[in-house]
Amino acid sequence: MNRSSYRPGSLQACHSIADLRSLAQRKLPKVMFDYVDGAAEDEVSMARNSSDFGRYSLIPRAMTDVSTVNLRTRIQGVDSSLPLLFSPTGGQRLFHHEGEMAVTPVAEEKGLIFALSSMATHNIETVAAHTKATKWFQIYVWKDRGVVKEFIARCKASGYHALILTVDVQTSGQRERDLQNGFTLPPRFTTSSLIDMALHPAWWWNMLTKPPITLANVIGKGELGVNTSTELGKYAASQLDPTVSFDDLAWMIQEWGGPFLVKGIVSAEDAKRAAELGATGIMLSNHGGRQLDQSISPITALPAAIDAVAGRAELIVDGGIRRGTDIIKALCLGATACSIGRPYLYGLAAGGKPGVDRAISLLASELKRAMMLLGCDDVKKLGPQYLTSTN
Repeated sequence: MNRSSYRPGSLQACHSIADLRSLAQRKLPKVMFDYVDGAAEDEVSMARNSSDFGRYSLIPRAMTDVSTVNLRTRIQGVDSSLPLLFSPTGGQRLFHHEGEMAVTPVAEEKGLIFALSSMATHNIETVAAHTKATKWFQIYVWKDRGVVKEFIARCKASGYHALILTVDVQTSGQRERDLQNGFTLPPRFTTSSLIDMALHPAWWWNMLTKPPITLANVIGKGELGVNTSTELGKYAASQLDPTVSFDDLAWMIQEWGGPFLVKGIVSAEDAKRAAELGATGIMLSNHGGRQLDQSISPITALPAAIDAVAGRAELIVDGGIRRGTDIIKALCLGATACSIGRPYLYGLAAGGKPGVDRAISLLASELKRAMMLLGCDDVKKLGPQYLTSTN
């Protein structure tokens, strides 16, 4: 490393996802940092997502040739340079003015899958035109099924490879940090926000001078066609359907006709049912702890889900990934890959595209180093022989 490029508080000084989180906290206004960093109620589910990896210990093998290590794998029939993908996250321009446009180039350059959220700040078509990375689209079962059909048609026309149905949003979780901070879109100008401007001038300058943040995929669908983030947010919230059933899943799988994943399942029985209906992937997830607090963690749910699915669908662990060793543990238990949300958003907030690149580079280097120290030369060889439960 060039010593002249190293300075405290820089991306070069970040040596872990935790370091990127700390830098993001310095860069963002408190209300925005708490929005990305926070979770529901007592935030127990979010804490478990990471801490439950500690229930497993690795068993390294000695005197094995790890002069070359293969980290490549296939996810939903597509080559990936890592057993890792970008999970769909909404509102990315809240954390950096470029939003998804700073993330998708990293996905393309690193050879990773990028999943776009229905609540993205750039739309389906814009993202498709901006990157050659493999793209998935995350969708809900909206009350207006015509919107679902429209999204599916748009994704097909724009070359998206897979669809992800999120199923754990029957209603919004109680995110108390946001309530305490008075989180709104756009941010209100109050005495505290004016003080915050002086502390985070770059973020506020971009907020005030760049195009307004909207939920780009639902523009034109708010009341009377009003396209402010507030009105579009109200529209999206009003469309969340608490009557969703497995019949809706079966209909969407047929309507899409390609790789189809379900996100927000942690029950083995639900995973089995989804796979029986034709889901090709299950993203074990509790929404990063942002919906139901006290939920089981994805890594804890994985072994039972693996048994229940019985090879009919790929299992992806979504939640709690902070280290390369977390990825290894998930793969040893039978997961195909892991997906991350907060880690790359911390990078985005800390430094835009270079920050996202830093997040992926850190996890990739940790994964490779841990594989060498584990004595395993290929991620596809990872299995229970390298793992023990410490319960």
